[in-house]
Amino acid sequence: MYHSNAIFNVSKPTLTVYLPDSSHSPTGTAIIVCPGGGFHSLSIMQEGYGVVKWLQSKGITAFLLKYRLMHIEGGDPYKQEIEDRTRKGADADRATVAEMAVADGRQAIAYVRAHAAEYGIDPQRIGIIGFSAGGVISAATAYHYTPENRPDFVGFVYGGRLPLMDHDTIPADAPPLFIAAASNDEYNLQFAAISLYTAWVTAKHTAELHIYAQGGHGFGLRKQGLPTDTWTDRFIEWMGLQGFLKR
Repeated sequence: MYHSNAIFNVSKPTLTVYLPDSSHSPTGTAIIVCPGGGFHSLSIMQEGYGVVKWLQSKGITAFLLKYRLMHIEGGDPYKQEIEDRTRKGADADRATVAEMAVADGRQAIAYVRAHAAEYGIDPQRIGIIGFSAGGVISAATAYHYTPENRPDFVGFVYGGRLPLMDHDTIPADAPPLFIAAASNDEYNLQFAAISLYTAWVTAKHTAELHIYAQGGHGFGLRKQGLPTDTWTDRFIEWMGLQGFLKR
């Protein structure tokens, strides 16, 4: 589960670069990676380091974002996350932290674009991918952006619901979206995926949607012997169709 190998109490965001490995020619494309964890923690292995290693093997420069999270009392973020489902005021606290986390995502894009030459990146080929709560960040960056922090493409993998966004205000030059989720998501986030896809294509923008019959929530890079194991192949194929894999 995404509960394993997590970090928490991030109060100062960080962005760490991972250059393409020697097995693949650099593509000049960069992707910012936003792990999930309900804004209480970061699922740093399956949705962080594992994703970074996969992108490196495809010639993509990866940037792992550790965004700001809710403060955890004690040492068990999962216990507090469960308690916060019924704690009065928890939703408001989470919304405040989510806004800060989205600001961290926007700043990450702006930073990578400003320093693109240093990393051998095309400044017009900077994407962002988010998982669960991280998907709230990745999708939110596709709204209300500036030229400095506009993502060139967005990945939304079993992303969280979108309270920060208004589907009626999709930008005229909105970036292409890749969306994946499972029909048996424990938090019913497949509906957030369908809603975002519908909004994008209704507005005549490019989007690709994969809703798998099984896989649950937080499948990330876990191998379950299910079609969700191959969503990464679909994502790379989609990137190729969008022209982001050839130098």
